[in-house]
Amino acid sequence: MKSIIQMTSGLLAVVVVLFYINTQLTDTSSRASSDTITVFNWGEYIDPELVDRFEEETGIRVIYETFDSNEAMLTKIQQGGTRFDVAMPSEYMIEKMREEDLLHPIDQSKLTNLDHIDPYFLDLPFDPGNQYSIPYFWGTVGIAFNPTLLDGQTFESWNDLWSPELKQQVILVDGAREVIGMGLNSQGYSLNSTDEEELREATDRLIELGPNVKAIIGDEIVETMRRGEAAIALVWSGQAADIMWVNEDIDYSVPEEGSNLWFDNMIIPKTAGNVEGAHKFINFMLDPEVAAQNADYVGYSTPNLSAIDLMDPEVTGDDRFYPTEEMRDRLEVYQNLGPKMLGKYNELFLEFKMSMNSN
Repeated sequence: MKSIIQMTSGLLAVVVVLFYINTQLTDTSSRASSDTITVFNWGEYIDPELVDRFEEETGIRVIYETFDSNEAMLTKIQQGGTRFDVAMPSEYMIEKMREEDLLHPIDQSKLTNLDHIDPYFLDLPFDPGNQYSIPYFWGTVGIAFNPTLLDGQTFESWNDLWSPELKQQVILVDGAREVIGMGLNSQGYSLNSTDEEELREATDRLIELGPNVKAIIGDEIVETMRRGEAAIALVWSGQAADIMWVNEDIDYSVPEEGSNLWFDNMIIPKTAGNVEGAHKFINFMLDPEVAAQNADYVGYSTPNLSAIDLMDPEVTGDDRFYPTEEMRDRLEVYQNLGPKMLGKYNELFLEFKMSMNSN
């Protein structure tokens, strides 16, 4: 009897110890969560000094990870292995994430700096009322070109890229929506077209461009254009600004047929471990001084009106990177076309790339 009582007492003691250890671990994990946020962003899309400043001002440590496409970002958040607290997807992906219930609602009462955002960039169709997203950067897709390598040629139209004189001179960004969208715009169609005949016509038109295409690449575009190894590139406006900062010969234009107007916003994934810290980070990035410094570093256009007042007027007055509302009227925002149609775009883009390999 005594041995049974001793065994029971021993087991009870073990349970108490294990409970205590578990409680301590939980408390430690909770404290770590409140003192840390994990930010998931595009590469080179924030001034590192601002991350340090946020940590110093709030005492919250930032774990910073990067992605190279909206789709890669979505997959990692869906998998749930990492509890990201803030991410910066594009507009069509925000719409998709909202449909899949992957977003945590934004508490705008905690964002005292939200009033600095230009109303033009708020309450957009992909997130009415900004329930789940807050503007971060915006820009366009267009053509970066080096007139000194092209006898002064400029690019007012997408169709200028098809000139026979431009053989092996054109670089394209490795993105289905961007390249197929260019093909659609060149034919006068919407870059959100779901019409099979229009998509077929756009792809056939792109295949005709094949002899002029030097390469289809990603971030390497910037260095290639900087060094003058190519004369023309399909790029995002911030990439163009980055190239032009180093190589003053480079220019940038958005063709008259129209192009993409994109928005990257800050969101809080539903699986976030530190929602309070995420709101603090978003509000910090909305501070005019912070937003101005970030825009100067990154090179993309800020939606923060108060930040614009602190920036170089020569930069913010350049309609190549801060197009007027009249110019924006001929631009389109990518729509979430659904998995079937996005698959179609990827299929046609692959067909175009395969046609180049066969030449």
